[in-house]
Amino acid sequence: SLADAIAIFELAKKHNVPVFSSSTLRFAAAVRAAVTNEAIGPILGAATWGSCSYSTGPPDLFFYGIHGIEPLFVFLGTGCQTVSRSMTKETDFVTGGWKDGRVGTYRGIHKGKAGFGATVFGTKAIVQIEKGDGFNGLGREIARFFKTRKSPIGPEETLEIFAFMEAADESKRQGGAPVALAEVLAKAKTEAAAKLKN
Repeated sequence: SLADAIAIFELAKKHNVPVFSSSTLRFAAAVRAAVTNEAIGPILGAATWGSCSYSTGPPDLFFYGIHGIEPLFVFLGTGCQTVSRSMTKETDFVTGGWKDGRVGTYRGIHKGKAGFGATVFGTKAIVQIEKGDGFNGLGREIARFFKTRKSPIGPEETLEIFAFMEAADESKRQGGAPVALAEVLAKAKTEAAAKLKN
């Protein structure tokens, strides 16, 4: 849960233990290249898609949706304010609204051809990306992390991604209504504080 993630980061900070969490796709070469590709220009929005299945226990998108959602934050950065979610038997569709007006969407595919892909909307070009190099990029980052003890991702960004996914669950409970990440984070921080007392 988001509260668990907050508690883990708090404990790591308290005990000076380096920690990070990441989908493999954050470090896929094609995903990283899109961010610095001058031919695309500044990114105005992004749409990602991928296989989506659930596991009993965690919020729906924690189990497999993360692999399509984390690249949204690589493309758009932090600053997501609201999340809304609609569902059918075949598809999960999640929309994030960023504070500067940009929009990121994730299509979780339950049925039919899936894989991973993304479309990045830039000021100069629109580019489609396919999944690339598997675990290579993440493996390199893990090795670097073990040597330097420095996380390649700040805890604030990781927690915003967790909040995005948990807000999607709350939107589902509310029939697809937009849910503010600030509210989800505030509630989770209270829950995390209670966990840390025990």
